[in-house]
Amino acid sequence: MDKQKAQEQINALKEVLNQYSYEYYVVDKPTVPDAEYDVKLAELQKLETEYPELVTADSPTQRVGGALLGGFEKVRHNVPMLSLSNAFNETDLRDFARRAENVLGDHISYVCELKIDGLAVSLTYEEGKFVRGATRGDGTVGEDITVNLRTIRSIPLTLKEKETLEVRGEVFMPKASFDSLNKKREENEEELFANPRNAAAGSLRQLDPKIAASRNLDVFLYAVGEWKNSDLTTHSARLDTLKSLGLKTNPLWKKCTTIEEVLDYVNHWTTERPNLPYEIDGIVIKIDDLNQQEELGYTAKSPRWSIAYKFPAEEAMTKLTDIELSVGRTGVVTPTGILEPVRIAGSTVGRASLHNEDLIREQDIRIGDFVVVKKAGDIIPKVVRSIHEKRTGDEVEFHMPEKCPACGADLVRLEEEVALRCINPNCPAQLMEGFIHFVSRNAMNIDGLGEKVVMQLFNAELIHTMADLYRLEKEELLELERMGEKSVTNLLNAIEASKQNSLEKLIFGLGIRFIGEKAARILAEEFGTMEKLQEANYEELVTIDEIGEKMADSIVQYFSEEKVSKLLNELSELGINMEYTGPKRAAQSADSIFADKTVVLTGKMESLNRNEAKEKIESLGGKVTGSVSKNTDIVIAGEAAGSKYDKAVKLGITVWNEEELIEALKD
Repeated sequence: MDKQKAQEQINALKEVLNQYSYEYYVVDKPTVPDAEYDVKLAELQKLETEYPELVTADSPTQRVGGALLGGFEKVRHNVPMLSLSNAFNETDLRDFARRAENVLGDHISYVCELKIDGLAVSLTYEEGKFVRGATRGDGTVGEDITVNLRTIRSIPLTLKEKETLEVRGEVFMPKASFDSLNKKREENEEELFANPRNAAAGSLRQLDPKIAASRNLDVFLYAVGEWKNSDLTTHSARLDTLKSLGLKTNPLWKKCTTIEEVLDYVNHWTTERPNLPYEIDGIVIKIDDLNQQEELGYTAKSPRWSIAYKFPAEEAMTKLTDIELSVGRTGVVTPTGILEPVRIAGSTVGRASLHNEDLIREQDIRIGDFVVVKKAGDIIPKVVRSIHEKRTGDEVEFHMPEKCPACGADLVRLEEEVALRCINPNCPAQLMEGFIHFVSRNAMNIDGLGEKVVMQLFNAELIHTMADLYRLEKEELLELERMGEKSVTNLLNAIEASKQNSLEKLIFGLGIRFIGEKAARILAEEFGTMEKLQEANYEELVTIDEIGEKMADSIVQYFSEEKVSKLLNELSELGINMEYTGPKRAAQSADSIFADKTVVLTGKMESLNRNEAKEKIESLGGKVTGSVSKNTDIVIAGEAAGSKYDKAVKLGITVWNEEELIEALKD
């Protein structure tokens, strides 16, 4: 066969295979059996093997993933990918409509769309060919993930028309794919993904495209960044045209002519949300007319013509089959409910917090009860209440034990405390939790020393004190199960790197009672060295802003222990840094917008995590607290902000979204 004939056959095969993919993955109406697709794909692969110079980026054979990537290049969005302002209740939605009517009058149509819980992406097509795909990033600059996006079969490599446009949407992992992936990871003893959104985001940021290709990701496109030669005048017309081009849009969008219709749509999907094959976390409402959108314009961080309604925390009913006790690093014994697995807010939950014995008694929660469970902030599962009407008489009352479940020592209830506590300093559960805390991200941040590895080291009696972590030898680690040459080398390198941490990391890692991350930084900055902190007396400590009497007592008592002095001497001799090397707050915060401001962080952040945001704000003179009060100056509301946002609005406190926070940090 000559080259020209091969080119003709390749073009014909690409056309028919792309059509089959469109029918199967986009409109969900396959016209041929899978076997026929496979036969034609094999024909195409054979021809491309014989004529490699005829392989193009839009060929269906290019979806399987190529060589490992060295990293992701940065991509600047020509039109920023702005975030949306949030609505949490009917009042917020009516206010949105009222603001629009004040500018536009009464003749407004809205488009309501399901807010897919995935990862926002931008797809660029030139003359109908898919040429680049990127993450949202900070809205201005994202990462080029073209190779991974090519593996998603619902993203067409060639449009039905030779259009040049940049289209935006959400990549997600269907519930069935998520369950299948986690089942495989469980079989391989790998860490499970918390929810489909995390799984989708993690898949798209793999440096091996073959991993992304194996994850069965999907996409819905819902917006346009740039579109040359488009004369469409409404968002709804754009959605119809995107679909006609072969792009996958969500068919469940609806055009509404009144805010009442919008509310009906919201209420319908609030109820029907669990029946969808993918996760959604809200409803997006947009003004339909593009000229009206332009007239309303934008704030610095979000369009005035669109808003995202966020669902309230999801609840589910299941059965409480048992109550399990765990001992924390401070000796507190905590009851955890063991549940018949139930799906809530994107993940399957089998355990939930019961807080303490008093709560169990007050709510009369019994083993065998049907209970209502929800995720606090869509993250931490907790038992809300038991359903007494469903009792059969077989339920069993729960009583906290008198002895520690880990070591058998007597449990005590300290003055003014609700919790029962084991005060045996040699309790193995406390020692184990202490190690896990010491190596955690916010403490010494030793990558590769997760809970399972710490348990291995502890059970193998390789570690007895924190100093032993810095004495580990390669040979003894290689003898442990599932510890290969590469993982051991990486672990030892991470342990060595942690020696250079600034002092506050070590102070927090020691687990001094009442001393959290923030207090650790205050102490490190105030005293500068571990030696000076050890020498500090009660009077010196209580004069420090935000160091209270209990904290001062705890610090003095901790450093008076002979074993603590011995441990710190050992750590110093092993090369662990004992000085504060972080930024000086006074030098950075004098002119900061956060200087002397009390800030509350709530909801999920995308561009930076809660701890990073907290650290940056505090380095600029701000005070980050956990609850909203009349003394709060600013509330930063991420996704699923919930009750803290509502309270801030009620009190008239300034509320920023994540984009406004990032802008303030840049300034």
